[in-house]
Amino acid sequence: AAAMTGLPVQSYLQPNYGLKSHETLIINKVEISQKSTVIYLTVENRRAGGTFCADRNIFLIYSDGSRLKLESVQGIPVCPETHKFKTVGEKLDFTLTFPPLKKGTEWIDLVEDCTDNCFHFYGITLDNELNGMINDAFRMAENDDPVKAMISFIDILKTIDSKNAGAEGLLYVNIVALARTSGNAGQASDWYKRLKSSGAPRLQEYIKFLNDQGIKY
Repeated sequence: AAAMTGLPVQSYLQPNYGLKSHETLIINKVEISQKSTVIYLTVENRRAGGTFCADRNIFLIYSDGSRLKLESVQGIPVCPETHKFKTVGEKLDFTLTFPPLKKGTEWIDLVEDCTDNCFHFYGITLDNELNGMINDAFRMAENDDPVKAMISFIDILKTIDSKNAGAEGLLYVNIVALARTSGNAGQASDWYKRLKSSGAPRLQEYIKFLNDQGIKY
């Protein structure tokens, strides 16, 4: 008999996202198949006696607000059980498995819906081409070329459409920050105002993120 062919799996390595709650939590990969959506994460412990657990109420949220509920977790205890870190700097790898995503989903939010110290990632980009463009722009920023990076982010913003709207907040925030870095307050103010009237998903969270850094026009 012929060997079973594997179902096609879409992989997104270190996808970009707009905002996250926990600085020490990273998404390594998102894998989507016809059976499931698996998110691979790593959390790093930054304090003595640190603990971590996953709430049962973790959801993937579509752009229309509908949700997929967590099916299973691997590598991490479900609260109230906790993983007790032994050292500062220790890392814990874990996976969250959800039902398969609707075809054509370009972005999602990952939200832990609980009461205490819950995590979230907003605007996870599930488009490898777009992720590549965003990574290139970040590289320019890291290479101390804020003007070039800003132009690049503006160009990306012009190419995305409503399907990719989850990336809007990320792009606007970087344009505003880079305009400031390159000493162009007028441009920063202009893009801040454009963000405010953009209708980007989770808009208020992005405004608050900028305001918390003392950026407000």
